[in-house]
Amino acid sequence: VYRGSVKDFQGFDANQDAEALYNAMKGFGSDKEAILDLITSRSNKQRVEICQAYKALYGKDLIADLKYELTGKFERLIVSLMRPPAYGDAKEIKDAISGIGTDEKCLIEILASRTNQEIHDLVAAYKDAYERDLEADIVGDTSGHFKKMLVVLLQARPSVQRLEEDDVVSEDLVEQDAKDLLEAGELKWGTDEAQFIYILGRRSRQHLRLVFDEYLKIAGKPIERSIRGELSGDFEKLMLAVVKCIRSTAEYFAERLYKAMKGLGTRDNTLIRIMVSRSEIDMLDIREVFRTKYEKSLYNMIKEDTSGEYKKALLKLCGGDDDAAGEFFPEAAQVAYRMWELSAVKVELRGTVQPAGDFNDDGDAQVLRKAMKGLGTDEGAIIEVLTKRSNAQRQQILKAYKAHYGRDLMADLKSELSGSLAKLILGLMLTPAQYDAKQLRKAVEGAGTDESILIEIMATRNNQEIRAINEAYQEAYHKSLEDDLSSDTSGHFKRILVSLALGNRDEGPGNLTQAHEDAKKLADVSSNDSSDSLETRFLSILCTRSYPHLCRVFQEFIKMTNHDVEHAIKKRMSGDVRDAFVAIVRSVKNKPAFFADKLYKSMKGAGTDERTLTRIMISRSEIDLFNIRGEFIDLFDKSLHHMIEKDTSGDYRKALLALCGGED
Repeated sequence: VYRGSVKDFQGFDANQDAEALYNAMKGFGSDKEAILDLITSRSNKQRVEICQAYKALYGKDLIADLKYELTGKFERLIVSLMRPPAYGDAKEIKDAISGIGTDEKCLIEILASRTNQEIHDLVAAYKDAYERDLEADIVGDTSGHFKKMLVVLLQARPSVQRLEEDDVVSEDLVEQDAKDLLEAGELKWGTDEAQFIYILGRRSRQHLRLVFDEYLKIAGKPIERSIRGELSGDFEKLMLAVVKCIRSTAEYFAERLYKAMKGLGTRDNTLIRIMVSRSEIDMLDIREVFRTKYEKSLYNMIKEDTSGEYKKALLKLCGGDDDAAGEFFPEAAQVAYRMWELSAVKVELRGTVQPAGDFNDDGDAQVLRKAMKGLGTDEGAIIEVLTKRSNAQRQQILKAYKAHYGRDLMADLKSELSGSLAKLILGLMLTPAQYDAKQLRKAVEGAGTDESILIEIMATRNNQEIRAINEAYQEAYHKSLEDDLSSDTSGHFKRILVSLALGNRDEGPGNLTQAHEDAKKLADVSSNDSSDSLETRFLSILCTRSYPHLCRVFQEFIKMTNHDVEHAIKKRMSGDVRDAFVAIVRSVKNKPAFFADKLYKSMKGAGTDERTLTRIMISRSEIDLFNIRGEFIDLFDKSLHHMIEKDTSGDYRKALLALCGGED
């Protein structure tokens, strides 16, 4: 199936088009609208024929005339469209290595993403256009492991048939490669870069996809995270690009396009290069993934970020607005399906706060008393003790303090500390259930309700945690959590929260037959039975089925509808009901990523949502904060440690960084 956005023009006549372009550039000024309309609606093969016809008719070089008549970004875009793909890539690489400095990002993008045939054509085009050897030029302009990997990528990657005579990828070799990568990085003092280059540069794409899945199983983390931890600089960026392109070239380019336009300014060279080079290959796939990942269409982002004829030409190449279409296509479904498959792989969850090995509750009680006695308070000593002890150990310190001094440690801490630090330290002294109960109580008491806190806690806690919260809530406030949720919320949102508050979610493994039936139930939009509303059906499944089973349901849903279940929820529901169901889905899919996203949003932009930041850092510190850190850097290209350091200050920052547990 053709997945480009630009197709052969029906009724094409090269001479007629050449004449139209000549007339558009004749005389004073030029008809830019006519030029862009014609060139963006012809395939590259047809544009090449137009160039030849123009030369034959007028004895002139069409590209030279276009360069003369047009200016700026629009000229660069139109001229790029006139070159055959291999010559376009050759020109981009020549520009990247010419003059002072090297555009490593351009080299990475082209060499990591092209197929064997495209690389072969590129090498030949470079030789033809510049009478130089591409490999020799790259070797002369780069260095180290980065250079070695680029040279490997210039050679043809083996096909599955060459790797295995029977056209079946060897399971033994997959397991061995995954093990070799683990031993070359995570399990080795230093890193064996040569092993990474050999495996990622020489194995077939199909083989490597299986290696990445196997690596996740044995390492407990995706290969991308290990690459970030073990490699550095341009070599790291190149290897990450290779992995992304092996997984999904469309997803890689969707990310590149998004980064080219987000924030202040636009990286026009990147935008032009990708829009031109992918317009006849996989632009429709890129658009679909872009819409799924960034919740806005590529068309609209281009529209907001560019202007004039340049914008019009880019939008023509884009080929349509997916926000207007409201559709979800196979490539996006494939990406979503892969995410669900990865979420089903068991990954070890790790907190950042561990029990202190040489724990002495009486000794800690004395340190804390000394820190608060007399004039002033030694906040550093309090932070050092309480952020380095597990919650169980803190409960012992509370008892030891009472026994030794006849005083309430919580009361003393409350008296001596203030502001954000006080909230953080006092939160650490509560048991997890007490802390969650207190957060829920604050969310429902007084004027207004903080639905986001209710959703975050109720959608992400397991049965055991929910039951403990119920007990702690009853003990602290002498009323049931269910009653408070019922009296403070309404409609389907109330029913979702009350169902989750029961703590009766199934805990067994997934059942494929039942998962298929459940997916069918979620996908049914034709039911007119009011007792079986859309929300009721989603509630009966999302709030009661086990996480492993829901993973299967979501996979079946994608197979059945070509839609990701989250996309379907956002399209068909609204308000708190939508937000609650989306939180459950994201929690099932990847709970650490859900919390990483919440942490990022609490700190991005002007001001900091300290309540959310404090709550998550406390509640996840002994469960999965280490995993959250990994997801954070994967999602946002910056570490949680760095963002906390930049966004907070004083002793509050010191305590948060201690809980964070390290810089990634």
